[in-house]
Order: sequence, then C-alpha cells, then structure tokens
Amino acid sequence: MRPVVSIALALLGAALGPAAATERPVVVELFTSQSCSSCPPAEALIGRLAHEGAEILPLAFHVTYWNHLNWRDPYALPAATARQEAYAARLGGPTYTPQAVIDGTVVLVGSDEAAVRGAIARARAAGPGIPLALTREGDQLVVRVGTGNGDAQVVLVGFDPSHTTRVLRGENAGRTLEQANVVRAIRDLGRWSGGAATFAAARPEGEAAAVLLQAEDGRILAAARLDQDGVQREALR
Repeated sequence: MRPVVSIALALLGAALGPAAATERPVVVELFTSQSCSSCPPAEALIGRLAHEGAEILPLAFHVTYWNHLNWRDPYALPAATARQEAYAARLGGPTYTPQAVIDGTVVLVGSDEAAVRGAIARARAAGPGIPLALTREGDQLVVRVGTGNGDAQVVLVGFDPSHTTRVLRGENAGRTLEQANVVRAIRDLGRWSGGAATFAAARPEGEAAAVLLQAEDGRILAAARLDQDGVQREALR
C-alpha cells in the first residue's frame, strides 16, 4: 500500500515529537529451524529476552533450508531465508543456524548469550532512534513515522509470542521445543525518506506485530511493537 503523507501529520508532534528522536527497543533477529540441533539454546535465549521488558525486541525467523531433512519446520518462511541471505550480502559471511543479527549490523552465533547481551548493550548505548508508532485502527494496522535524517524501508512483521512443538523426526527428534516470538509474516510497506509519513496495512498473520524502520545498509533506525491486546509497548531507558 502506498504511504499517505500530509501536512496533517504535523499533528503527530504531540505523539511522536517533531524532529526529536525517541527511545526504541534493540532488535534481536534469530535465524533458526526446528531441524537444527544447535538451535534450542538460542531459542531459549530469545524466550528469556522476550520477558525482559520493552527495551529488547527479539524475533525468531525460521528458515527453510533445513526442510529437506526428515522434519519440516511448520513456521519456516521463504521470506525469512531471503532476509538472512540479504544480511549475508550486506555484512559478509555465510548463513547458518542459529545466527543472530543485532539491530541489523552485528552478526553473532545465536546461542552465545554473553556475546548477544554485549551487542545489545552496545546497541542501546548508541542512543535513540526515529519517532515511530504502531497502532491498531479497526481491521488495519497504522504505522506513523516522524521526521528525521535518512532513508529507510518500513517493514511490518507478524509474530506469535509462543509455540510448543513436539518434534518427531530429524536432529531434534523426540524433543519438545518451546519457541518465542515466532515470525509468521514479513511485509514491506514502503519507503520513508525523512519526512513524517503514515502507512496502513491489513493485519499480518500472527498474534502480535512489530514494525522496523530499516536503512539500506541494514541498520534498524527505529522499531515498535503491538502486543496481542493492541497496546504498543514503549521502551524506557
């Protein structure tokens, strides 16, 4: 859907601030698969991060390239595989599971908790981001971006806060996996070019939603989430 930009968006000043930046969550993306025996520790870390408050937005992207083995991950998305490949092209290096990307710029082994938490702390110290809000209005989700410097893609993500799966075959055969913030849909809404803008879209698949403002080089400039009850969680730092 094309973005709608209007002088009326000046009214966002009270909610988003004029050119001022806003606090935002650090985005932790985990690329994982239910067929990967090394992934459960990384998924457990995502679960812990998901319960540590609004300062962190962890998202688990289930990739497709493990599906040729004896177990097909029911949450695997071609868009998740493509997103991981795009990071590899931008940042260099191979794709693997479990792989974590912090704020679109730092690639780590997803099960290395000390390294992941260190990268989160450094990203938080980098300061606030572009004003960004995600709200539910009827059957649609509305994204409002404030003013700032830069050019970025507006990415809408639908996700489920938790899933429990009994894996019957493959490397994790016989295990019951507890998985958090499982991404169910990824959708590009359009581009933001520094001016106040509004984007509207149908609700994506998933019980909750998040929006990422992502620069061409992969940097996450802003992020916001909308929980199952329709409440946007604010990051307080």
